[in-house]
Amino acid sequence: MSNHEVPPLLGQIANAVSAAIDRTRPDLSGADPVVRRSDHADFQSNAALALAKRAKVNPRELAGELTNSLDSETGTVELSGPGFLNITVPARTVWEQVAARLSDDRLGIGNPENGRRTVIDYSAPNIAKEMHVGHMRTTIIGDSLARVLGFLGAEVIRQNHLGDWGTQFGMLIQYLDEHPDLTWHQDELTGNDSAVSALDELYKAARKAFDADEAFADRSRNRVVALQAGDPDTVARWEEIVAESEKAFRVIYDRLGVLLSPEDSAGESKYNPMLAGTVTELVDAGIAVDSDGAVVIYSDEVTGPDDKPAVLMARKRDGGYGYDTTDLATIRYRIHDLKARRLLYVTDARQSLHFQLIFEAACRAGWLTDGIEAAHVPYGTIMGPDGRPFKTRAGGTVRLLDLLDDAVTRAREVVTEKATDLDDAQLDEIAEYAGIGAIKYADLSTSRTKDYSFDVDRMVSFTGNTGVYLQYAHTRIRSILRKAEDPETTVDPTVTLEPAERALALELDAYADTLADVSTLLEPHRLCSYLYDLARDFTSFYEQCNVLGADEPVRGNRLALCQLTARTLKHGLGLLGIHAPERM
Repeated sequence: MSNHEVPPLLGQIANAVSAAIDRTRPDLSGADPVVRRSDHADFQSNAALALAKRAKVNPRELAGELTNSLDSETGTVELSGPGFLNITVPARTVWEQVAARLSDDRLGIGNPENGRRTVIDYSAPNIAKEMHVGHMRTTIIGDSLARVLGFLGAEVIRQNHLGDWGTQFGMLIQYLDEHPDLTWHQDELTGNDSAVSALDELYKAARKAFDADEAFADRSRNRVVALQAGDPDTVARWEEIVAESEKAFRVIYDRLGVLLSPEDSAGESKYNPMLAGTVTELVDAGIAVDSDGAVVIYSDEVTGPDDKPAVLMARKRDGGYGYDTTDLATIRYRIHDLKARRLLYVTDARQSLHFQLIFEAACRAGWLTDGIEAAHVPYGTIMGPDGRPFKTRAGGTVRLLDLLDDAVTRAREVVTEKATDLDDAQLDEIAEYAGIGAIKYADLSTSRTKDYSFDVDRMVSFTGNTGVYLQYAHTRIRSILRKAEDPETTVDPTVTLEPAERALALELDAYADTLADVSTLLEPHRLCSYLYDLARDFTSFYEQCNVLGADEPVRGNRLALCQLTARTLKHGLGLLGIHAPERM
């Protein structure tokens, strides 16, 4: 296979219309050709309607000029309505696009991100705490963006901003030292227990002791000081807790198939040595100022409900530091040390104001400049099937591992109904792919900023806009290709193009533009919508066009469409972090 970019037809038509504008109306040179896909032809340009007023002519007259100026190789152009240009591309051109994409390792997709160093901050569970439903969206969305941007050429630096620092660790470490018989290491636990669930329970016990026993509370406070001062024994125990927690997180990350590795962990503790220097720099620049013994940053852009400037707390009155300071040190480090040109923070929508203030302060400090993009990538809340915030029956937080187990169990039941020829091992494997894929697709296919309901039965359905439907669509195409003995296909561009073939080929040609949209807008649901439309276009094609029984060269061209669709579906699902099985 080769490795070269294949420009999408949409862009080629837009360039042709732009050239026609330049030729006929030089005074309008550089204007938007306003080209999009159309139900009336392959593409439609609305440029004449948009530009007629500037050109001081009737839109239909300008459209006629553009029609006459367009190169005949562009395709058939029909003037419609008040001045629309309906453009139908020659069959040969469409088949040549299919052949070019099929012969390329990357499906003809270029590298528009071209080495841009991009830090993506996502997942961020707390050490010694269970990963729960609240960690799901940040982990899944962040992972998909890392995959898409990496494929498009960005140099992606994944950052898992672990909650691994603070006073609670002094309390927990002291309690563990005073109860050496307690079991909490991952390799000592059985069943569905994990180190973090054990540590979580032990922290609750430590908290209870802290509130009830003043002597223990004093020992815990001293332990916090020892940890912050770098006492070797205390630090060693803290590192042990971090390592055991990361083992438990790794079980979930592996199960979800996300790219995060231990090397991507950069917890709050990493920035602890940088906090004082960060505040000093902000004070020296006149950005952070004294306020009743604390050091704060008053916003120039945002006011609170009391009409006073919104505030970031750079240093507390007692000399301590909080999340605001850590995030200021973090953005400074990522720009100065990691040399990032793009910073993405995938966190809950409720943190939008916080990041707006962080980015403003970073701009005022001169860290965040015009050549660097910083964006908060917010997401909505996961609701229960009843439309209320997702909780356990007892009203507690839902463990992420339990959610995954439920989805896989339900997927196994659905797959068992559909496929009766699979043994238990095959069923287990496919159920895992389908269950995990169903959860990820349900999350990613929802517009990122909206809330959505977690409904396992709907997620694992073989019908509708679900991950299982797309996985099944891929297996159907692979089954067709196996029946044809996976031939080496050669596309004959002289073959007539049927309407269903044209619709599928044009959808396949739009893949690169879809990925470019995802990378710019940071909205994975656009890729989900594309893949769903592609699967439906394939179904229409297969129902209307005989593939295996067709004569050559039609058969070869149709098999080429099958191959390109299967590869595109598999690749797109991969960028969502979803496995595309061969059989289902």
